[in-house]
Amino acid sequence: MATAKKSPAAPAKKGTSAKTSATAAAAKPAAKKAAAPAKEAAPKAAAAKKPAAARKPNAAFMKELTPSAELAAVVGNKPLPRTEVTKKVWEYIKKADLQAADNRQMINADDKLKAVFGGKAQVSMFEMTKLISNHLK
Repeated sequence: MATAKKSPAAPAKKGTSAKTSATAAAAKPAAKKAAAPAKEAAPKAAAAKKPAAARKPNAAFMKELTPSAELAAVVGNKPLPRTEVTKKVWEYIKKADLQAADNRQMINADDKLKAVFGGKAQVSMFEMTKLISNHLK
């Protein structure tokens, strides 16, 4: 069976003219537009009243940890925060050019890093942080 497509305009209700329903439809969007700016102003006023809190550093990252003897050969034997240990290991890797040329995510271990990496010749940068964590107390 073939069905006829309905026209895009909705049929007018009984007792109302097409002109009246078109005028009513045109009035509704105007009312919505007038109400929208009032809603947008309320969140701005509430946000302006709230004072900005200063961000505090996480104490777990700032806690100084003592490196093991193997890791101390790379970063030194002074207690350092975990973030500083990671920075010093990366400085050592870049200085000695230990990143793999074909895949920069892989780290080629020299003799000092091989002791830290558990004897592995190559590790990924993500695995490296896990292996370094084992050498911090």
